[in-house]
Amino acid sequence: MKAVIIGAGMGGLSTAIALTRIGVDVEVYEQVTENKPVGAAISVWSNGVKCLNHLGLERETAELGGIVDSMSYVDGLTGDTMCRFSMQPLIDEVGQRPYPVARAELQLMLMKAYGIDDIHFGKKMVRVTDGEDFATVDFADGTTASADLVIGADGARSSTREYVLSHPVQRRYAGYVNFNGLVGVDDEIGSATEWTTYVGDGKRVSVMPIAGNRFYFFFDVPMPEGVPYERGTARKVLSESFAGWAPGVARLIEKLDPTTTNRVEILDLDPFHTWVRGRVAVLGDAAHNTTPDIGQGGCSAMEDAVALQFAFTEHPDDVHAALAAYEQSRTERAGDLVLRARRRCDVTHAKDPEVTAAWYDELRSEDGTRILRGIVSNIVGGPLTS
Repeated sequence: MKAVIIGAGMGGLSTAIALTRIGVDVEVYEQVTENKPVGAAISVWSNGVKCLNHLGLERETAELGGIVDSMSYVDGLTGDTMCRFSMQPLIDEVGQRPYPVARAELQLMLMKAYGIDDIHFGKKMVRVTDGEDFATVDFADGTTASADLVIGADGARSSTREYVLSHPVQRRYAGYVNFNGLVGVDDEIGSATEWTTYVGDGKRVSVMPIAGNRFYFFFDVPMPEGVPYERGTARKVLSESFAGWAPGVARLIEKLDPTTTNRVEILDLDPFHTWVRGRVAVLGDAAHNTTPDIGQGGCSAMEDAVALQFAFTEHPDDVHAALAAYEQSRTERAGDLVLRARRRCDVTHAKDPEVTAAWYDELRSEDGTRILRGIVSNIVGGPLTS
């Protein structure tokens, strides 16, 4: 059995490792010429960590992950702690600690596990076609690749998705821009073992620890789509957007490097349930592009990889049966996470100010039970957490 995977992101590489482990001959093609991950870090919740452990990367993942012993919400305007609670009940319930991880380091870990030298860089797919005996990918440089199946892990702007659905789809702007990056741990901003989130006025500022005594930070700023932005001006923009906020937020803005701070307009995609056409399938953001509001985008892609491995373990000689089983096992779960993230997004960013104000009031009386219950419900339901 041979598989061609388009895309060397988290989903594509997790899939390459997963299929290789059951004896599938895998070729990975990536259009960029070198590894340049978008975004500073990623929350790998317990379901994603279990997927990485399943792929034989338990030690490496733990070495990259930050230790989050507690969570807190802070009033962004006054600096008062609204609630603080331990993460241990979640860890006990699901049986695995989550890890915030630097995106570039996670990507490099996956590349090494698959084999960096085996990735075909600089290969932009221009067409994919299905056939009776194999599927074929045409690249911009005039070369082709054929295999028993093609997996499109080619991201949010996936061209494989257009082939599978037979039409393009329009992504939806979620209403806010996310600024993110890495800074050194600073007790004035938050504890070195705590996920600290400042909230107010429909905005959010968050820091979480990753390995190397660093914080992954992000700012959510509601604004219209397409507002002009000059790279390197993040400190100026954020100082204006968060003027008068708590000292911890001001300290974070002071510490961040505006030249390396990323700015991302947040979009998602309405769930759809056709992931397979013949010998061609989509995976990861190509299949379920989501907002980052519940931290499940990357985890869901890793779940796809494990589910695909399980499908081919059950149907080792039947591509069509395996891909059908993969699709059946994943579309409802992944689509539900997209909609959960969308609902969380709307509350966090004050789509209805009264609802958001009520949430702030809830946070002031929260002991962690409701929040952790919600996180656990996101974690449970995947191929390793059902």
